[in-house]
Amino acid sequence: MLLKTSLRSFFAHKGRMLLSLLAVVLSVAFVSGTLVFSNTATSTFDRLFASTASDIAVQPAKSGLDGEEDAPRGITATVPVDTVQRISATPGVKTAVGQVSTQDSTLVNPATNKAIGPTSGAPTVTGNWTETPRNPVEITSGHVPQGADQIVLDADTAKKAGLGLGAKVRVIAGSAKYDFTIAGIATFKTTNPGAALAFLDTATAQRVLLGKAAYTSVEVFGDGSRTDDQLKADALGSLGAGYQVKTAAEQKEENNKDVGSFLGFMKNAMLGFALISALVGGFLIINTFSMLVAQRTREIGLLRAIGGSRKQVNRSVLVEALILGVLGSTLGLGAGLGLATGLIQLMKAVGMNLSAADLQITADVPIAGYGLGIAVTLLAAWFPARRASRIAPMAALRDHGTPADSRSNAVRTVIGLVLTAGGGGLLVLAAKADKAATGGQYLGLGVLLTLIGFVVLGPLLATSVVRVLGALLPALFGPSGKLAQRNAMRNPRRTGATAGALMIGLALVIGASVFTSSVIKSTNAQIDKSVGADYIISGGRTGLAPEMVKAAENTPGIDHVTGQKYLPAVLTTPDGKTAKEGISAVSPTFTADFTMPVQSGSPDSLNQGAIVVGQDFARDHGLRIGDRIGVDYGKGRTQSLPVGMILTKGNSLFDGNYFIGVDTLGKAVPVADQGADAVVFGKARAGADVAKTLAALEESFKEYPQVTVRDQAGYKDLVQEQVNTLLYIIYGMLGLAIVVAVLGVVNTLALSVVERTREIGLLRAIGLSRRQLRRMIRLESVVIALFGAILGTGLGLAWGITGQQVLKDQGLETLAVPTGTIVATLIASVVIGLLAALVPAFRAGRMNVLAAIATD
Repeated sequence: MLLKTSLRSFFAHKGRMLLSLLAVVLSVAFVSGTLVFSNTATSTFDRLFASTASDIAVQPAKSGLDGEEDAPRGITATVPVDTVQRISATPGVKTAVGQVSTQDSTLVNPATNKAIGPTSGAPTVTGNWTETPRNPVEITSGHVPQGADQIVLDADTAKKAGLGLGAKVRVIAGSAKYDFTIAGIATFKTTNPGAALAFLDTATAQRVLLGKAAYTSVEVFGDGSRTDDQLKADALGSLGAGYQVKTAAEQKEENNKDVGSFLGFMKNAMLGFALISALVGGFLIINTFSMLVAQRTREIGLLRAIGGSRKQVNRSVLVEALILGVLGSTLGLGAGLGLATGLIQLMKAVGMNLSAADLQITADVPIAGYGLGIAVTLLAAWFPARRASRIAPMAALRDHGTPADSRSNAVRTVIGLVLTAGGGGLLVLAAKADKAATGGQYLGLGVLLTLIGFVVLGPLLATSVVRVLGALLPALFGPSGKLAQRNAMRNPRRTGATAGALMIGLALVIGASVFTSSVIKSTNAQIDKSVGADYIISGGRTGLAPEMVKAAENTPGIDHVTGQKYLPAVLTTPDGKTAKEGISAVSPTFTADFTMPVQSGSPDSLNQGAIVVGQDFARDHGLRIGDRIGVDYGKGRTQSLPVGMILTKGNSLFDGNYFIGVDTLGKAVPVADQGADAVVFGKARAGADVAKTLAALEESFKEYPQVTVRDQAGYKDLVQEQVNTLLYIIYGMLGLAIVVAVLGVVNTLALSVVERTREIGLLRAIGLSRRQLRRMIRLESVVIALFGAILGTGLGLAWGITGQQVLKDQGLETLAVPTGTIVATLIASVVIGLLAALVPAFRAGRMNVLAAIATD
């Protein structure tokens, strides 16, 4: 009986459930699509790595730095050529193939002088062509490289660059340039993880990429008589020291680590925004069921009068919500497959080829989809169901609605004030916290409490704020304006819930904008204060070879250049603790080109054999000026250096860095093993035209497209571009939540029009024109949207400003409030209100007056 009643009620009001259903569909689609995409990508790469890994791989021994294999730029570790013969003699080995593979060369199209292949993310891999039992690629056009002037490109890279058989490709290794002719095109057998691949013959690859006859690894394939672990043990026993050996499983785990970190971050970020959308959708569902319960007050009263219990009424509403959740989740799962396919196509556009024909729909997809959809609808409908069950039969039969419970309103107000005050207090504590980690914890909890507090206080705030927002409406729009203001204030709970959905999305938009604007302004201020060099020259992944540095030094208008190398090292402090860190080895002119934030010590010590450390590192290890730190560069190369200066924290250009002079480094590490400069800073000669010198520098590096040359203004633009890219991604992710919030406004207005059918008929009967009626609904919508935007702006400013204060000592020292974004948000809210009212206003204007008055 209960199920039949619920089903009849649901399908009788199916039109009014449509937008709530759409909100559930969108949220579930986002979650299920993300999971399907993540599962598909993970499965694809698992198959790729499993099908291409050798049984064991023999590689150069680790550097000894806590098991890490980092190396200075331009330095490639190798194994001797005779390793192939030695490992081939090991029992159980069927095939051993010497392989050359590097990621520090650049592929260039000589016709355009532009780099081909990815500029970030996946690498450009150049090596030798080998025939192995598990080659990841196969020649699909042309042939393998057969001479010192031939090269093979992967099909994706060749297609993007517009290159085919017979075209020229230049390989830049270090500062040397080598031209080749494309002899073959290779296609991935499973998928392309986004990398660019180029293959030379073995002798050429050794000469061009390594500068000697050697291999970067030896790939070994067994005959099946021994397990991979046994092959590994035998290989280590026969080869001795100087090698490391990895089984197929270890290779797969290592490869998955890099790809998995990217996919994991992407998955978690998208799921986070999907949950935000689901939360916003919950407000829409609450409003839908609240209004349906109010409209069905007489129906519920009749049900109670004929013997229906409170529990049965409660369950009937929840069963309707369950139907909505199941139906929405089912449709959302289908839509999620479409979203996953779209994400796969997007990844193809950036070079990661995945197949939409092999979507991985594992058990977690329907579990998460139905779990989210059903949970959101049941939780959202619980409040209206609870109110429905409390309707007394006689009170319900007397009127279409029930009076507000003043006691519950008072309790709601107290709870809201307590939560908001508590959240505000936590935000204050976060801003004043000594440590960023502590401040971050306070900030997270403060954001949660203030958000819940504002949601709970929404009805109370609606009455006062909407009164202010709508104060001018009667004067500007006459009766339509006055009615719009009163309608928005008529049901504060409904207005608060509708505006709350919009508030959440806009609060996150404003908070993110404040944070990113502060990042840009703080970085620019630090550049102005700390950087005396006029130009920043970066070699990207490959670094800057000595010949490139020499080219910068010889550029007309350049006074001097300052190089900066990065090397991995293990630091041992006097307290006996060790830390794996990156060391910056800089030229003597570094102290002239940069103003370093000094807490104690002297910048001159950098050129006197000392090490410069940060304030936090010094505090954590109790370091003072003159204390000695052991520096281990690996391969037995160590130094004991005194602390010459401690840097004050709060400058992102220096925080977390450790500096030594390049001359100091040279006493422990030979120049040949120091690697290339990662970045070079140029200083213009006194009286030189800075702009012309910049043009001259660009001319000096025109044959090296991987090198970027920027002045300080260009570097600031780069920082802004990078931060804005992150911000636009956040905006895009929040777009779904804002769309759902807009649907909530449309839903509220549409159901409100149905609820006020008789009222609208009476208004029309006493002279309100269709135009005035439509204007009334549009103005009501605008007021509700503005109310949500104002609450969201206030919350977003509080969150963003607190976030900046939490990270003030971490380099985010300058607060920037993006007034343009705030104004744009408020204007956008007006537009949202107008758009949301289009359909409800149109439907209201078309009502038949007599039929509307006769509506029960």
